Amino acid sequence: MLLDSSDAVLASGSYQPAFLSPSQLATLDKISEAIIPGSHKAQSAAFIDLLLSVDAAKSQQEFGDALSALEASASHTFHKNIASLTGSEMNELLQAAAAKESSNRAHFENLKQWAVGAYYSSEIGMRELGWTPDRVFASYPVCGHAESHS
Repeated sequence: MLLDSSDAVLASGSYQPAFLSPSQLATLDKISEAIIPGSHKAQSAAFIDLLLSVDAAKSQQEFGDALSALEASASHTFHKNIASLTGSEMNELLQAAAAKESSNRAHFENLKQWAVGAYYSSEIGMRELGWTPDRVFASYPVCGHAESHS
């Protein structure tokens, strides 16, 4: 299974999309990096692609719809695809999509949830949250309470 070897697949440096098209992967990479700087280095887009490749059809469809909606918005607003947007244009696009009254808000939230989950599941993201390799128990600690926990 592809997910079983995801670390090796991502570390190879020559990732080929498993679910998304190459252009969709580039779009997702740009969106993820704009939402959470460092996502590109953490390979969040590739990890999301791997997850989507084994996810339910409904999740895959909703994700594809979200990418398409933001891509259409970029095309309408800037006459460019997302991968070609400048940093300020990308921020403007995402701020507009995140607005409460935006028809793209649900799409933005979907993509943001995936981006956040992927980034903070990566070693880079976990270290940002304070994780270190020495934070592992050699054995499970015993509860110090005298009363029973049954």
